[in-house]
Amino acid sequence: MKKLLLTLAAFAAVAAAAQETAKPEPEGYRFTDTKIIKTTPVKDQSRSGTCWCFSTMTFLESEIMRAGGEEMHLSEMWIVRHSFKDKAVKYVRLHGHLNFAEGGASHDVTEGIKAHGIVPFDVYPGLNYGTDKPDFHELSAVFKAYLDAVISAAEKSRKPLSTAWEKGFDALLDTYFGAMPETFEHNGREYTPESFAASLPIDMNDYIDITSFTHHPFYERFVIEIPDNWMWGTVYNLPLDEMMAVVDHALAEGYTLAWGTDVSDKGFTRTGLGVLPEADLESMDGTEAARWIKLSDKDREAALYSFEKPGKEKTITQQMRQTAFDNYDTTDDHGMVIMGTAVDQNGTPYYKVQNSWSTNTTYEGFWYFSRPFVEYKTTSITVNKNALPKDIRKKLGLK
Repeated sequence: MKKLLLTLAAFAAVAAAAQETAKPEPEGYRFTDTKIIKTTPVKDQSRSGTCWCFSTMTFLESEIMRAGGEEMHLSEMWIVRHSFKDKAVKYVRLHGHLNFAEGGASHDVTEGIKAHGIVPFDVYPGLNYGTDKPDFHELSAVFKAYLDAVISAAEKSRKPLSTAWEKGFDALLDTYFGAMPETFEHNGREYTPESFAASLPIDMNDYIDITSFTHHPFYERFVIEIPDNWMWGTVYNLPLDEMMAVVDHALAEGYTLAWGTDVSDKGFTRTGLGVLPEADLESMDGTEAARWIKLSDKDREAALYSFEKPGKEKTITQQMRQTAFDNYDTTDDHGMVIMGTAVDQNGTPYYKVQNSWSTNTTYEGFWYFSRPFVEYKTTSITVNKNALPKDIRKKLGLK
């Protein structure tokens, strides 16, 4: 009996010691939304590089509701299909010296609606290849191969392009996306794509693109040098603090923003977070600081990006933005919608962002991005010009 009691006591001592040395559960990030602007439900771009269209459509759908219109789902593939055709004509005209790919920019949508109108999603789902979600693994390769063959044949033969190549490409577009309706019914009325676009309570001419870089003059427009800008669309250039003032003012006034950004940074997670952590040596005691300095670069990075709890983040400067853009550290690889604000458990502000990767994510299709992340990684934002502060509108010469 005595032996049993000693054994139990030993087990109890080991258990107690284990509890004392056990690492506490990570605190994690806890967010409280402070302002939410109504948007349409989260979509799923699935296996397609069309975030630029999904994000801008959601942005425009929120604009329609803000202007008093009905909640609706506009057809992303209507614009994607037209963009492929417009891009193809330019690609052939430039002998293939253009980025012909799935990517694009927000102005592809607004300019596409001006040129081609728009239809509701249920009128033109654009899924004519056997799946219920976008899947471009085949069609993109087929489209480019066709165009490259057209260009190659003309260059090798030194003969003019045939009169058939555009019709052939249209046939491919019809095959993969479906034939385009000339008219359709919506809420008991007949529309053309153009008349439906005209019936919306928003004006595509109200939407502008804004960025912040030093390789062009501030308060002027320039063609932003990103590969997916096949349309050679222009952006207004603002100092960093004024670009962020546009974001904050728009949200405060109830406007969403279409956000072009870079999510290749280690601070972006698939669990719904975007931060730019930095070691907080000032808050460390002597022992902690000494230990941190002795860590290898690999171990420091692992500690910084553990995402166990909110911490210090980088202070972003205009030059940091420029250097990251010039060095390809910031690229145009994703588009989302900034549609709200939030704070973490420490009261630090964040932006709430709607993504187009379905709702099977930590925050059901939404992400939280810190202010430094947005300052650093924004390539451009699309916003209603009426959402700009008056002084900035005046500097840009906007009426």
